[in-house]
Amino acid sequence: MAISEHQTRMIRPPAVAGFFYPADTNELRLMVNQLMEHTQSQTVAPKAIIAPHAGYIYSGPTAAIAYSSLKPLSTKINRVILLGPAHRVFLRGLALSSATHFASPLGEIEIDRSATEQIKDLPQVSVSDIAHQQEHSLEVHLPFLQYLLDKFLLVPLVVGDASPEEVAEVLEILWGGDETAIVISSDLSHYHDYDTARQIDAATTRAIENLQLEEIGPHQACGCMPIRGLLQVARYKKLSVDTLDLRNSGDTAGSRDRVVGYGAYTVS
Repeated sequence: MAISEHQTRMIRPPAVAGFFYPADTNELRLMVNQLMEHTQSQTVAPKAIIAPHAGYIYSGPTAAIAYSSLKPLSTKINRVILLGPAHRVFLRGLALSSATHFASPLGEIEIDRSATEQIKDLPQVSVSDIAHQQEHSLEVHLPFLQYLLDKFLLVPLVVGDASPEEVAEVLEILWGGDETAIVISSDLSHYHDYDTARQIDAATTRAIENLQLEEIGPHQACGCMPIRGLLQVARYKKLSVDTLDLRNSGDTAGSRDRVVGYGAYTVS
């Protein structure tokens, strides 16, 4: 549903530009271009991806690999359902924003109001601008989406304390066809030494691949709530998960004594 000229434009501005990624438009465009140029697209695009949300110098290469898998459908995708965990506020269920647009240094993205109308009355869904105001887990994905897709509508959802069934219900309603891509935002383990993190993240990856959502908690992935919901739908629809990349900040731009894990996964 396009925003009519009589509706008030409400823009959610970037909160972490200049921190997690460049605030300068040209610098950001160049950085995303360079990250994406070093990836290989798949022959068949997945329905959903799981991608990390740290600063680009840390998780950007892994995020780019996840997004490269969507290239075969880049001309067909016109709606993105984006779910990420709440870092800043306690949240019960899933939170929509009252904004009509989300902005990044690369421009504005219109919110799909018809889609939000479909889910806003569910008991687990609320509208919370405070949940979105400083949340980076959704924002850092916007430049990748703007690089990949010409024009698309966005359904941004911050996920707090929510059951797999509650998340799955929202995903089922908005599932759509080739025109709709689902992006789950999540890092993996946090602040272990390099070797410990590799062991934990390898076990988490096996659980994701095997749709063992019961094995994935907050110590395995900060986005465990939306991941669990996606895997619940994948079970029901008999979908499969493939791992495209698995590394941590010790492999990219950080020390190896306290690392954060990153994985790129596709669901198809």
